[in-house]
Order: sequence, then C-alpha cells, then structure tokens
Amino acid sequence: MEKVPLKEKIGYGVGAVGLDLSYGLFYSYLSLYLTNALKVSPLFLLILAPIARIWDGVNDPMMGSIVDRTRTKMGKYRPWIITGALLNGIVLSMLFNNPGFSYGSKWLYVYVAIFYVLWGMTNTLADIPFWSMIPSFATEEKDRNLVSTIARTFSGLGQGIVSILTPLLVALLAGVPGSDLDKMESGALGKGFGKWSVICAASLVVFASISVLSTRERNVVEPKEKFSFGNALKMIVHNDQLITFMLFAMISNCGYYMTSGISSYYFLQVKGDLTMQSKFNLLGSVGSVLSLLVIPVCGKFMSNRSTYRFSLTTATVGYAGMAAVGYLTGGNPYALGACYMVASLGIGSMFVNQTVMLADIVDYGEYKLGTRNQSLTFSMKGFLQKMAYTLQSIIMYSAFVATGYDFSSGTTSVVAENAAANSAITFMMFIVPPLMLIISHIIFASKYTIYGDFKREVLDAVSKKRAEMAEIEEA
Repeated sequence: MEKVPLKEKIGYGVGAVGLDLSYGLFYSYLSLYLTNALKVSPLFLLILAPIARIWDGVNDPMMGSIVDRTRTKMGKYRPWIITGALLNGIVLSMLFNNPGFSYGSKWLYVYVAIFYVLWGMTNTLADIPFWSMIPSFATEEKDRNLVSTIARTFSGLGQGIVSILTPLLVALLAGVPGSDLDKMESGALGKGFGKWSVICAASLVVFASISVLSTRERNVVEPKEKFSFGNALKMIVHNDQLITFMLFAMISNCGYYMTSGISSYYFLQVKGDLTMQSKFNLLGSVGSVLSLLVIPVCGKFMSNRSTYRFSLTTATVGYAGMAAVGYLTGGNPYALGACYMVASLGIGSMFVNQTVMLADIVDYGEYKLGTRNQSLTFSMKGFLQKMAYTLQSIIMYSAFVATGYDFSSGTTSVVAENAAANSAITFMMFIVPPLMLIISHIIFASKYTIYGDFKREVLDAVSKKRAEMAEIEEA
C-alpha cells in the first residue's frame, strides 16, 4: 500500500484551519452578534435553529451522496472543497454584515433567516468532502490516526484563533478600547464582527486552496448504486453503529458547544468584560494543543476505545472543576481557564477519536450492508455537529425567553441587573456541559461495538474484498 508523505498530510490538514475559522465564528459568536448587535429576538432564533436543521437532514445526506458519485480530473473531493469554501466565505461575510435593515424590521429577520440557512448549506459543501477524504488516504489504523490527528491539530488552531482573538479583534476593528468592551453599543459591536468575518472568510478560501493543491486522492471506491433518498435513509438506519455514534457524539458535542456558545454571554453579561474570555480561551487552547499528544501516547498501551473513554473522563473532570470554581470562587477567569484547559485536553482528543471512528464506521457499513458509502457516512459528522448546536441553541434561547433576556437597550450590558438571566447563564456555563458528557459516556460504553476482535474482523473482511475486486479488474 502506498505511503502518504507527511508533507501531503500536513497540506491536507491546513484546510481545517479555514473551515474552523468559519465554523468557530458561526457556532461560538453568531448568537451574541444576532442578539446583542442586531437585537434579534431569542424566540425567533429558538424557532429558526430547528427549522434549519430539518433542511440539513435532507441536504447533508444528499450532498454526501453527490460527493460519492463525483468524477472529475481533480477527483471527487477536492472540487467540492474549494467550491464550498468560496461560497461559505461569501455567506459568512454577509451573515455578519447587516446591509442596512433597521432593528426589528421584518426584512432584517428575513435576511438573517436566509443566510443562516445558507451558511449551513455552503458549510456542508466544503466540510463533508474535506473530512470524507480521510479513509482515501489510508486503511491502516495508525496511519488513519496520524491523518486524523494532523487534521484535528489544524482544526484546533482555527478554533483557537477564533476563540482567543475574536473578543479582542472585534473591539479593535470597531475602534473600542478593550476595557470599554462591555459598554460597546450594538452598532460598534456589529462593525467589529463585520470586519472580522471578512478576514475569516478570506482566510477560509486561502487555506482551502492550499489543501486542495497539495493533496492527491487515494483508495477511492466508486459506489455502484444510484442515489435516492430511500437508499440513503436505508444506509443510515441499517448501520446501527452509525446511529449509536450519532447519538453519543451529538450529546458530547452539545456539551462543548454549550461552553463555547454561552461563555461570551457569561463574561460579557455576568462578569462584565468580554475580554476576560480571551484569557479563558487561551488556556483552553493550551489544553487543545496538548490533546494532540493523547492518541499517540495512549495508543502505545491503550486501545482506541480506552483512549476515547479516557478523553470523555478527562473532559468531565475539567468541566466539574469549572463548576466548582464558578460557584465557589465567583468565577476567577484564570482558575476557570485552568480547569477549561483540562476539559479541552479531553475534548480535543475526543474529536480526533470521533473522526477515526467514522472511518471505522465506513468499513463497518461496507462489511454489514455490502456497499461503501464514504461521503454519505461522513456527512453525518457535519449533521450531528449541527444537531448538537441546535440542541445547545434550544436550551440557550429557551432560557433567555424564560428569564426575560431583553435586547432593547442601546448597550450590550442589558442583563446586568437580571438575576434570573444571570443564574441561567451561569447554570448553562457550568452544569450542563458535564451532564452532557456523562450521558454520552454511558451510551458509548454500552452501545458502541466496533473494537477489539470484531474491529479486526471488519477490517480484514473489507481488505479481502478490496483485494478480490482489484484482481478482477486486473484480469
């Protein structure tokens, strides 16, 4: 089997930086931008998020199947990566830039709804083919782990850039001193986010181009059946391990998204200084970097299954520490950051493991169902992330509606005196994430079966089938 050069693996991974700049800005800061800069009602967003996910339930599997059946001189994945990155960058910029609609205007709500849905569609165009390339690089477990780890390294870099720099650069680009960020008016907040979104969009296209130009597709298997929603649904429903994965990964990812999404509200509204979030996220990014050592180190004496359970446990301990600091010490940002570093250590390695699991689930699907649906299976990764974000959004916006979070004030500090809202934000910041991880851990431990002897049986059967097909083609 041809060995993939390290240079090419790194070139591939670079693409994840741009994807996560767009991804991180959308999932971590869009809510704050919409509610505090554009004064969009939380009730509207509570309705919009699930509707967008209903469409994604149709769009994502369809896109996965389209990618599986793409044949061009560039391959099946790379044309979609560059096309999706370009379109997603345009939509990201427009989503974070109000063309001039007044607060409360029905046209503002229409504009937000259209580009909210379009962001998910264009993100799918780039995200599904990018992550679907992993099994085409290698079938051997250690090589897959290395490709996944490199890609997650750059993905973490993109997330780190967004989480650390966004609070500071939004203030800088808006012309507001960091110390006065909590007093920033909605217009200045919107101006800062608008300029920063354009920078992220341009970076997305640049990094995607580097990834596409420096990689070559291997081990590509063409599907035999024509696409239909019935076949796609059958593949998903009958792959029991994919369903199990979707459930426990969605719940654990929701715990992470809750922290990344609500932390901006916590530091701005409860603590009164959004720049504190940069210190908090900086320590979290240190944990994300260290997480890249978890699989290589643990892989020497632990199975992938044990490593994943170690990752979940570590993340849960870190989040539990955050809860203790938040409730017992008043939320010192450095102490919170130290605990978040531990949580991020587990979360980062959890994400790498999940990517490897999907590659195994592709093999399992071929083993069980007789057909290989690589991109369709990987499309579920993006869909489950969107579902996790939707679950997080439902919890968050429901809490805002229930506690009377009011955005009619001229400044962002509109809930400083709202004790109920502050309590809800604090609860979502510290209690919800560890609960989500505990539930996810229980489901994984009891229902996921692709490990040990059975995993080796699956890989051997798929490799044997591929060798037989190669002999037939040569004959």
